[in-house]
Amino acid sequence: MDSTASRVALVVVVTVSVAAAVAVNALGSLGHGWAALRASGRALVQLLVVALVIAAVLDSRPLMLAFVALMVSVASLTAARRLTQDRSGAWAALPVVAGALPALALVLVTGLVPFEGVAVVPIGGILIGGAMTATVLAGRRSLDALASRRGEYEAALSVGLTSRDAALLVARDDAALALVPGLDQTRTVGLVTLPGAFVGMLLGGASPIDAAAVQLVVLVELLMVQSVAVVVVVELVARGWLGRSVPRVGR
Repeated sequence: MDSTASRVALVVVVTVSVAAAVAVNALGSLGHGWAALRASGRALVQLLVVALVIAAVLDSRPLMLAFVALMVSVASLTAARRLTQDRSGAWAALPVVAGALPALALVLVTGLVPFEGVAVVPIGGILIGGAMTATVLAGRRSLDALASRRGEYEAALSVGLTSRDAALLVARDDAALALVPGLDQTRTVGLVTLPGAFVGMLLGGASPIDAAAVQLVVLVELLMVQSVAVVVVVELVARGWLGRSVPRVGR
């Protein structure tokens, strides 16, 4: 297929897919039709911008580090907006940073990933994105659990537990469900899905063994990243530092 035909096919596939997503949302009364359209539009603009600047980022270590910092900032802001509307949302940066940056530092310090933009940016993006997703899911589940199971929380307070311990007792199990997608992806890799790092390396000319090794590292790092993010965000919610809009009683 020549380049012109490829571009036409790309436009057709993207247009049909976005239209289908919006239509299904509308027909199913899911309430996210416009959100799907806006998200698709943002993805288009952001990917075009990234395509224009990525060469400079990959060739410059200062710009590479700045781009990683931008990814962390955007992930933190996105998580904060999903969890709360007040200033406590600033705490959402902590689980993102605590989860993603040590994992990225580990593969850099050991030399497994070279300190170059072509490696740091994609690997960092995967880890930061995983931390963001875990933060949002665990945070939402924690806050929802404290709101819907208020009686259990107050009962725990009545038998002498502190506010933190009572909140952990109610919210921790629900928050831990945020780890299920990552666990399932790791369990079924190669049998159900071939994740992006594996496919990308194959398309780039790497051997299947090398691609599998890199994908294994990414998957186990994501498990670590998401576990840390979940533990941190649950602790923040339990202490009342994140999502203060949820009423708290007791000590």
